[in-house]
Amino acid sequence: MIDIKDLHKSLGGHKVLDGVNLKIEKGLTCGIIGRSGCGKSVLLKHIVGILRADSGEVFVDNKEVGILREKELFALRMKMGMVFQGGALFDSMNVAENVGFGLIEHDRLSRKELLERIEESLCMVGLSGIGNLMPSELSGGMKKRVSLARALCIRPEIILYDEPTTGVDPITADSINDLIVELHDKLKVTSIVVTHDMKSAYKVSNRISMLYHGRIIAEGTPSEIENSTHPVVHQFVNGLAKGPITETIDHFK
Repeated sequence: MIDIKDLHKSLGGHKVLDGVNLKIEKGLTCGIIGRSGCGKSVLLKHIVGILRADSGEVFVDNKEVGILREKELFALRMKMGMVFQGGALFDSMNVAENVGFGLIEHDRLSRKELLERIEESLCMVGLSGIGNLMPSELSGGMKKRVSLARALCIRPEIILYDEPTTGVDPITADSINDLIVELHDKLKVTSIVVTHDMKSAYKVSNRISMLYHGRIIAEGTPSEIENSTHPVVHQFVNGLAKGPITETIDHFK
């Protein structure tokens, strides 16, 4: 479903992606792990076509994203739902307007059909009947769920999650993990979950890939990653203060 080949990208003179290669099979959930600032979100932006690669190729559903014209790119994006790290809800719109935003702007559903789709999406994330609330009235966990409902509202084939459990308490985080798994099993969508939360990565992923120094340095099942003997992977997944990651950082201080 997604095939990334030798992807390179520099931002502000800094090499962020340095030859990323990654394949994600249709219907699977891929967790992408790595330290904050390692390029995980930049990788997502290449998949949706917000950023263009310096070199390399990104294929989504057999279409090369980097060469698509605006109309073709828009059509491809309508197959992808994005769940942003902070929710990215519009403060001036109520929940229903936020959830239906993509369809209001780009679809030709009748008002009745649109409202039914919005309520169906909210119901899927356990928030039925809150369409009239404003974002300021929601808890952090509810905002995450509304953001997911917005992604679901366009009935995507692919869902991209950017740090879905960041900023919420452990119990809420685990309920979000359960929801990601439930929706994957029910809808059979292809998903990418970008996270540095290993509990989340282990729970929601079929496969996990680690991004380090702009490259994928390890791939495997959750069990394989958890038990990896690769020194960088081992340090990261176990949250160890000492190891090659911090030694590299100390070297540049």
